[in-house]
Amino acid sequence: MKKVNGHEIIQLFEEWSPKKFAVEDDPIGLQVGRLNEETEKVLVTLDVNEKVVDEAIEKGAKLIIAHHPPIFRRLKHIRTDLPQGRMFEKCIKHDISIYAAHTNLDVAPGGVNDLLAEILELEQCEVMEVSYSEPLYKLAVFVPVSHADIVRDALAKAGAGAIGDYNGCSFSTVGTGRFTPGNGADPFIGENGKPEVVEEERIEVVLPQSIRSKVLHAMIKAHPYEEVAYDFFQLDQRTNDFGLGRVGKLKTDMTLHDFAEFVKDRLSVPAVRVVGDLNARVRKIAVLGGDGNKYIYAAKRKGADVFVTGDLYYHVAHDALDLGLSVVDPGHNVEKVMIEGVVRKMTKLCSERGYNCEFVASDINTEPFKFI
Repeated sequence: MKKVNGHEIIQLFEEWSPKKFAVEDDPIGLQVGRLNEETEKVLVTLDVNEKVVDEAIEKGAKLIIAHHPPIFRRLKHIRTDLPQGRMFEKCIKHDISIYAAHTNLDVAPGGVNDLLAEILELEQCEVMEVSYSEPLYKLAVFVPVSHADIVRDALAKAGAGAIGDYNGCSFSTVGTGRFTPGNGADPFIGENGKPEVVEEERIEVVLPQSIRSKVLHAMIKAHPYEEVAYDFFQLDQRTNDFGLGRVGKLKTDMTLHDFAEFVKDRLSVPAVRVVGDLNARVRKIAVLGGDGNKYIYAAKRKGADVFVTGDLYYHVAHDALDLGLSVVDPGHNVEKVMIEGVVRKMTKLCSERGYNCEFVASDINTEPFKFI
């Protein structure tokens, strides 16, 4: 197994949950410490407080990955006689770094909202509110006919040409290529200083921005020419919509009362707040971890019968009633589902890369509320 540092761990994490997914001005990324230290153990937590830092010290974790940024608003001071300052002091003294993945982890496939939808057993899920659409590109490359299949296969294996449920999609036209190798060239076809005419294929494939570098590398590696002629065009179409919240359907409909009990059981909370007619039949469910007050209209536009979200405001609850949208509020802390989710995902990714790094779930309960 390969020894790794924090940079390599976070680079791998951001391949899954990139910063581009985060909403504007969300304070994500490295907040405390540095990433150039060897990292054998990472602690995953929903929130960071002094008890969580003590846990990291006890377990020997040099890096903490948290969902909620410990520095969410501008700090006016770091006083070590106060809890927050004391927490930062411990991190610095014990070389513990803190990395925050907030709304980017909400948006990421397999992130917070997908985990919540999975726990609530929702089917036919889709994004509730699109926040990021990936640019789509077309690559056109000129290849000698003798090597067209080799290059086409390399492009497909790198992920280019995937359209919906179809893979390896491409278009080709045959034409005539002309070039004259210079004196310092090492041509695959032709001789230095002599004009050459070659039958070539122009191969066209589409690909999302996220794999552009990978596809380009695969194409150049497979191409026989010393200098590859190709073009990239950004298209008007976009692909791979990502966003906040998920909307899906229950296997069977149930009353709002029974669904609220189901949410309590599945999310392991002692109580939920409910808005709506408890006897109404519901089936289409929208879910968004954390504070979802701004998204009641998005849930309604998607045709949801119920919106499951936290921190519901009094006046927003009235707005939901006026819209005919029921709401189940299990609290903000249900986002703790990300702890085990991140541990599983990163353990798998590190194993695939051969990284010697252990991910451990925090045992600290950071729910601030008590229910009586």
